[in-house]
Amino acid sequence: MTTAFSDYIVYVDESGDHSLESINPEYPLFVLSFCIFRKDAYACTMTPAVRKLKFETFGHDMVVLHEIDIRKKKGAFAKLGKEAREAFLNRLTDIIQAEDFKLVAVVIDKNKLRARYSNPGHPYHLAMEFGLERIYRHLQSMGQDDRLTHLVCEARGAKEDAELELEFRRIRDGSNYFHKPLPFELMIADKKTNSEGMQLADLTARPIGLSVLRPDQGNRALAVLEKKFCRGETGRKDGVGLKIFP
Repeated sequence: MTTAFSDYIVYVDESGDHSLESINPEYPLFVLSFCIFRKDAYACTMTPAVRKLKFETFGHDMVVLHEIDIRKKKGAFAKLGKEAREAFLNRLTDIIQAEDFKLVAVVIDKNKLRARYSNPGHPYHLAMEFGLERIYRHLQSMGQDDRLTHLVCEARGAKEDAELELEFRRIRDGSNYFHKPLPFELMIADKKTNSEGMQLADLTARPIGLSVLRPDQGNRALAVLEKKFCRGETGRKDGVGLKIFP
């Protein structure tokens, strides 16, 4: 049993829903974004930078950054004028750009999944399996594959969380590409948890989905995220930092 903790932590969040029954024609994707941080950089630079920005913008650091709230000007963002909102977004973009973290994202095309397979897998569980395999490869390259790495996912409901726990254990314990146990532990965090890592994962998922759905559309966030994707020896992100299925 692995007991030593790795130098890394992974925050996970999704964009879109996992339903294959009613697929939104405007956004027929399910995206799972995994943000891999070195713990020392996360604690010493990322977290203080985001909190400082919150203090300067809102006067306190209790605002939880949700991509949908920022985009639709809801909650704390409803009170920001255009200039203040733009200044906040620019500062946040600068923080993300400066931060040294790696990105693995899995995009499930639900229409193609349903059309191709008579008994298609659960989009969230498929994405988790593909993600864990790629994170393991990355940690292997960093000499961390013999240490325990925690993945923090956002709670989605008692039934969904229980199903995810079971699926996660199945993958971790050997039902994976490597056919061996992987050194991962799952943490499920409440939606209201004010975690900078969870918030960053939330901010990355939809821009990645939109880049796959509408690749020719302008995407300011993706220009920053492009440099964060894990890449193979040839420098390609496809199949390594970005997995599109099927």
